[in-house]
Amino acid sequence: MELNALAPLAEQLFTDLRRLGDDGVGITRDSYGEGENAAASYLTEWAGHQGLAVTRDRAANLIFTLPDDIGDAGDAPATWIGSHLDSVPQGGNYDGLAGIVAGLLCLVEQRRSQRHPATPVRVLALRGEESAWFGRAYMGSSALFGKLNDADLAMPHRTHGRSLAACMAQAGADVDAIRDGAMLFDASRAKAWLELHIEQGPVMVARNLPVAIVPGIRGNVRHNRVSCVGEAGHSGAVPRWLRHDAMFAVADLITRLDEHWRALLERGIDLVVTTGIVGTDPAEHAISRIPGKVDFSLEVRSQSTDTLDVFYELMRTECRAIERDRGVQFVFDRRLSSPPAIMDAHVSSLLVDVCRTLDLPQERVPSGAGHDAAIFANAGIPSGMVFVRNANGSHNPLESMDLDDFMRGVQVLDAATHRL
Repeated sequence: MELNALAPLAEQLFTDLRRLGDDGVGITRDSYGEGENAAASYLTEWAGHQGLAVTRDRAANLIFTLPDDIGDAGDAPATWIGSHLDSVPQGGNYDGLAGIVAGLLCLVEQRRSQRHPATPVRVLALRGEESAWFGRAYMGSSALFGKLNDADLAMPHRTHGRSLAACMAQAGADVDAIRDGAMLFDASRAKAWLELHIEQGPVMVARNLPVAIVPGIRGNVRHNRVSCVGEAGHSGAVPRWLRHDAMFAVADLITRLDEHWRALLERGIDLVVTTGIVGTDPAEHAISRIPGKVDFSLEVRSQSTDTLDVFYELMRTECRAIERDRGVQFVFDRRLSSPPAIMDAHVSSLLVDVCRTLDLPQERVPSGAGHDAAIFANAGIPSGMVFVRNANGSHNPLESMDLDDFMRGVQVLDAATHRL
């Protein structure tokens, strides 16, 4: 692969899509919404100018291929490369998009060089990976494997309130088939799934790794909203022993969970716990009011399903204890979960060998964040991931991926497609 020839194309794509998704603070490409639709339209037009064929699957994801007369008649099993189009609100430009651009560059290189691998390459730009918009992650990929149910499809968009089903239908998805759990992706046509993604933590920057291979992806258990219901009262008139303070109860729960988390980490167990949203009702909260209700989110991630299940039950046990101690009640919305995923050993080893051949580090860095690769891996498709170094973390406007690092990652993907 001639990196110098393709780097300007990558820079153009990232610059144009940054401008298209600019919200004044960062990048916003809402799932099955205006921002994601704009990016999809841009990439469709761009691919046409590059001589690539573009179709949409029944979940409204974009499929990019070489034209059938020069490389892909569509009937042979393929190596699929892809990631997601959407972003979190006021997010960064590279989360998800980098993986799509990487796949497109591989196709452009094949078209220009006329070096077509024995197994055709298809690029999948997936809709709706981020949970920030509807409270459900992996929507575009889950729809392909019959894993969206009625409750998922009824979830409202965070800003305008329209259901996921309505937004998917507006984007051109076959919502009836998705609701029926139809299999919209033929796994027999997938020899492998490859996904390039920025690392969303600080490990690769700290270890000076331009690229790394991902051995596994953490799963998660989450509640978008848990309500702790107590009793409102005057802050000066109700003594501690007669209070049913929802805020102190939530603080008690988080403190107890933190202690359990620390103890499990000391035993070498993989686990992260986050409460990203906490609030009282702004229509009624006041400095002099004992909070009668507090809403919060809860998310637990681990590479072990057993750890997720055990910690979840531990959390519910602590809730029951606090209910007795403080005279409150915890009310949970629907439990959402995504299982952990292990990347295919053969595909991962192949990626490591490619890095060795290209004189790149052969390091393995697990993913704490979720990725569509987990859906494909758990559907039985041999999957592998390449991380690219990214400063300043992710899910923020300051994502900072160096173009040279990215092009090295593209080189790894391209070489892997010729070996698979």
